[in-house]
Amino acid sequence: MAGRVSVKKSDPPETTEILAEAIIRLGDGMQALTKSGLNRRAIVTLLHDKTKISKTDINAVIDGMAQLRGWYCRD
Repeated sequence: MAGRVSVKKSDPPETTEILAEAIIRLGDGMQALTKSGLNRRAIVTLLHDKTKISKTDINAVIDGMAQLRGWYCRD
């Protein structure tokens, strides 16, 4: 079972520039992971083994991370 997640609000809230940079870094990190030598199936299997989250959900998260920049950031 997954651990409990809590949300901490920052005071003052993060600026849109900081949030955009974090989203870009997530996407870049995901690209680096997929180019690391491990294929997608290995990444999904390792994450599933450690977290017990379904492989379908892990695949959905990987797909979403790759698309975050396009969804939420403007050039």
